[in-house]
Amino acid sequence: MSNLVIAEHDNQNLKASTLNTITAASKIGGDIHVLVVGSNCQAVAQAAAAVAGVTKVHVADNEAYAHQLAENTAQLVAALAPAYSHLLAPATPAGKNLMPRVAALLDVNQLTDIMAVVSPDTFKRPIYAGNAIATVQSSDKIKVMSVRITAFDAAGAGGSAAIEAVNEVFTADKTKFIGEEVAKSDRPELTSAKIVVSGGRGVGSADNFKIIYTLADKLGAAVGASRAAVDAGFVPNDMQVGQTGKVVAPQLYIAVGISGAIQHLAGMKDSKVIVAINKDPEAPIFQVADYGLVADLFTAVPEMTGKL
Repeated sequence: MSNLVIAEHDNQNLKASTLNTITAASKIGGDIHVLVVGSNCQAVAQAAAAVAGVTKVHVADNEAYAHQLAENTAQLVAALAPAYSHLLAPATPAGKNLMPRVAALLDVNQLTDIMAVVSPDTFKRPIYAGNAIATVQSSDKIKVMSVRITAFDAAGAGGSAAIEAVNEVFTADKTKFIGEEVAKSDRPELTSAKIVVSGGRGVGSADNFKIIYTLADKLGAAVGASRAAVDAGFVPNDMQVGQTGKVVAPQLYIAVGISGAIQHLAGMKDSKVIVAINKDPEAPIFQVADYGLVADLFTAVPEMTGKL
């Protein structure tokens, strides 16, 4: 029994989500191999080889994989799949784009967002926006799955895996890379930050979000938002936390002006400490908060920032 973890990276750095996925693979048992697909990505391969528990790293280093298009990468993963019992990727936007394509090419079911390993063929995953946990068993010969990274600790260093080149090159006929707009920020990346400050509809406007940014900068925190704030145009959608956004589990999550719809709670309720600021004492967010402050955010947040 062998597991193949598809690494997430930017051609230079291995992303932390891969470390959580490697831990999930270790719970299954058997050898753990990592696949690095990209261009000029040898540094990523070396970083993956140094992760504890990894026994081999496959590197597909080719210009055709420079932008890691899911249409190309899926064909490569499907070609390597017969040698493995389990294929795993982080349940990030990239993983959610890739793994359904792999499952379709292999004609198997996909296990989505697994959060616990019961046995090599049985897993737990959230359903109904996390309000229930389903235990699912797969009889597929090759199990294709995405991993909820907040449910597993990051794997540590200490490995010395062998690195092997993969020479197969796949290019999709009907898909080509046109361009990208990369969001740049001096703040920590949302899914890996230890502290997250999120604003909701109650913040009122894009201009008012400045008080959220100021508080976050004092704390060295990432900034998130509820879907209501994103839909209202206060912030870009890459800041959305929730069932249809990013799933986070920082050490400290501060929810400002967020009522706490179940879709938002699904993306942050695994945070270690949750602080909620809302002027509505009946807001659902207080049901999951460790600390709740019933107050006008436009008074409370500047005061908190000042004291920090």
